Amino acid sequence: MFLIRLLFPNCLLKRVTRHEFHAQRPAMAKVGDRLPSMVLFEDSPENEINIRELTSNKKIIIFVVHGAFTPDCSKIHLPGFVVSANYLKSILNIHEIICISVNDPFVMSVWGEEHGAGGKIRMLADPSGDFVKAMDLAMDLPTLGGVRSKRFSMIVGDTKVLKLNVEPSGAELGCSLAQNIVKNEIN
Repeated sequence: MFLIRLLFPNCLLKRVTRHEFHAQRPAMAKVGDRLPSMVLFEDSPENEINIRELTSNKKIIIFVVHGAFTPDCSKIHLPGFVVSANYLKSILNIHEIICISVNDPFVMSVWGEEHGAGGKIRMLADPSGDFVKAMDLAMDLPTLGGVRSKRFSMIVGDTKVLKLNVEPSGAELGCSLAQNIVKNEIN
């Protein structure tokens, strides 16, 4: 303390008690939260999409995966939504279905094309993981390059989360799948 006062004589020192000093981390997204106003990308870095603006005055399904071209996301997750897209839109009165991944927009575009997502699902890139970090649904997967997203799906109505399905460990394929959105929403 003496050294600090000697080095910084004009500085007022306040005693910090244990309960005054704490780090706050964001709380995981929950039903009722508004989506953050974040820029995502569609097809190229020039095509910026603000996710809050995109969901304004609409009912949308958003599902988020670890990464484009990863085995389970390519074999099960994305194809399930592609096959179910028209049914989901009609039975749940959905305007759009959006797939988001921590990838670049070019990769997301090619992945969508490979799986026939055109006209059914919009493929949006979250290159730095800013969206999933803001939702507190990011996870560290070093074998996939570091920051990725937990697998989750949600129904959003006019920018607010109406339903949120987060896989318990972030990696399973269960509650976030297309068929489970229908099952849980209708029942």
